[in-house]
Amino acid sequence: MVYETGNQTVDESVAKVLDGDQIDRTEALALIAQPVEDLAPAADAVRAHFGDDTVDACSIVNAKAGNCAEDCGFCAQSVHFDTGIETYGFLDPEEILDAAKRAERDGAQRFGIVVAEKGVSKEKRPDEWADVLRAIRLVRDETDIEIDASLGILTEEEAEILADEGINHYNHNIETSPRYFPEIVSTHRFEDRVKTLERAKAAGMDLCAGVILGMGEAPTDRVDAVLALRDIGISSLPVNILNPVAKTELGDELGDAADITTEEIIKTIAVYRLLLPDVRVRLTGGREVNLDKDEQHLPFEAGADGILTGDYLTTEGQSPGDDIEIVERAGLKPNMEANEFDPEAVKARSKDVADGVTESATAGGDAELDD
Repeated sequence: MVYETGNQTVDESVAKVLDGDQIDRTEALALIAQPVEDLAPAADAVRAHFGDDTVDACSIVNAKAGNCAEDCGFCAQSVHFDTGIETYGFLDPEEILDAAKRAERDGAQRFGIVVAEKGVSKEKRPDEWADVLRAIRLVRDETDIEIDASLGILTEEEAEILADEGINHYNHNIETSPRYFPEIVSTHRFEDRVKTLERAKAAGMDLCAGVILGMGEAPTDRVDAVLALRDIGISSLPVNILNPVAKTELGDELGDAADITTEEIIKTIAVYRLLLPDVRVRLTGGREVNLDKDEQHLPFEAGADGILTGDYLTTEGQSPGDDIEIVERAGLKPNMEANEFDPEAVKARSKDVADGVTESATAGGDAELDD
């Protein structure tokens, strides 16, 4: 396959990727400076070459909310910030199963159980650990949806148990580059997150690990973060865009808007596709507040092929029906590999909710999956 834009920097990188080689840091930094009109369609061509024309949807449940001891500057659930969110302990496993069934009905292919804490601990909180395992088994046994988890930092033993129980992807975002990480978090290190990812992978789980854009990082940080993830070996890259929450550190610093433009978002997605040609590049939290409704299809025309649908951990998302329409506007279709469903029925239910005919009941999730 030959793809040419007339932009030498873009064309040379695309040719290299299509030949099965990796672009390096210098090439990625050169790409992120190129015009979006050259970069986006080139990245989309790479997506089409290595993948298919489907967008994979996941959904998540906030299984334990608030009172997290970590000080991540973006996170509404940190005990360091008085954001006024609802807090609660680990949900009853039956409630988690109900959320998974709603996600399955709404077209999600995978469902993540998420907690807000440094890590679920088999040793320190055995009762909570037992509930986690019970919830995993219920979702595994009573739905066709793939079961994922975001439970914070893991020991080797915990990782092996989760893999044995059938966890498909383990999510643990690195958030940003090694250089910029200490500007965002001080209560643990970048290396702590990497170690958990390595343990999860060694135990046999696939990795879902990504970033948050617009936290004040430089374009070099955006590239370096994903180069680190490429070195680890991930299969899903969630790309969050900061939704600043009032009274968090970044909310107070940045106000209502992430520190990134629409064009920068699209170009970053495109470069991520070129850096990770065979990985699901998943548009996740913050897209609704940082992209206008008529712009949300653009990342899917620049190489993205995954989406987090439904609500987030502490903020509302769009309806699953709206998300399907965004995917279709980009000329793509929903993935149905794990869960066959009727997209038109999902859109009709979403319309009924919007019209007040039925009540909303989404699974719930978050952009910042592991805090």
